[in-house]
Amino acid sequence: MAGADRTGLRLTARGAIVLLFAITLVGQVVLPSGLGFIAGCLAAALLVRPRDLLPLVVTPPLVFFVAALLVEGVGSLFSGSIPQTLSVGLFTTLSSGAPWLFAGTALTLVIAWRRGLPANVRELRGGLEPAARPDTRPDTTDTPGTARTRGGGRADSRPRRGRAAVFDPEPEGYFEPRLYGKAADER
Repeated sequence: MAGADRTGLRLTARGAIVLLFAITLVGQVVLPSGLGFIAGCLAAALLVRPRDLLPLVVTPPLVFFVAALLVEGVGSLFSGSIPQTLSVGLFTTLSSGAPWLFAGTALTLVIAWRRGLPANVRELRGGLEPAARPDTRPDTTDTPGTARTRGGGRADSRPRRGRAAVFDPEPEGYFEPRLYGKAADER
């Protein structure tokens, strides 16, 4: 890793995935075992930019499968029964490569963890959480005739004054026939 820092070579997530795929593909053709996949996982995890660790960590199983599918697909073209040869070859490659697949994925995860993967996950979770907004609605729990929803909001569909339009769940029975008079837009 010190050599990669010294030369300044950093790959994007796409570049690291392409590198992993190329090394895995060459490794499946040249080497009899999954050593090429392990080498590809190692190189990709060390050369990817720290902010692109999350997309890289989830791709090794997919890359292994696509490389195995491509190698077995090309190998089955010259056989008598392409579907049979492809399915048996793919089953054999995936079952014999399972320990290598597990080891390469674990190696990628360990290296990415040490390079800052938890920060990427925290950043992703922070971007997915809804923004906290204060609840400025008046408390109407004791007002007769006002239904409450599960989240504590009022169950009527009247627009609130002084508030921006935000998603408000529709009251129960919204899609049922109109039994309660005219709708707000018909008045």
